[in-house]
Amino acid sequence: MHSKDDTVEMTSNAGLTIAEAADQTGLTTHTLRYYERDGLLLDRVDRSSSGHRRYTERDLTWITLISRLRSTGMPIRDVKRYADLVRAGAGNEQERLDLLRHHREQVERQLAEVTGHLRAIDYKIALYEGTVEQAS
Repeated sequence: MHSKDDTVEMTSNAGLTIAEAADQTGLTTHTLRYYERDGLLLDRVDRSSSGHRRYTERDLTWITLISRLRSTGMPIRDVKRYADLVRAGAGNEQERLDLLRHHREQVERQLAEVTGHLRAIDYKIALYEGTVEQAS
């Protein structure tokens, strides 16, 4: 979902096309358009003189963050709320902090659940490895 090393390489001062931005972020052009249309981006995406989208490094850094929030299960309404708070500027940091802390707690619960599932799988693997070794 993210570029290999999470850094953004800008090809020129003019920014990246939507196809280049999709390649850099690992998202589809459809997803990038959706993020823009649904108000999830911080700023309006600049356009070239021909009307094509031009993504800046700041845009891609933000897209990477919201992709991570979405990948960890944050609902679109909460991502949008977070974006609204950031766009509003200083003075709402406590709300941002509360939103992110709440999401972190949910991710920790999910991680604990998945870890439990992984332990159960490891247990079964160990049982089968023991059975296979005994049969050899």
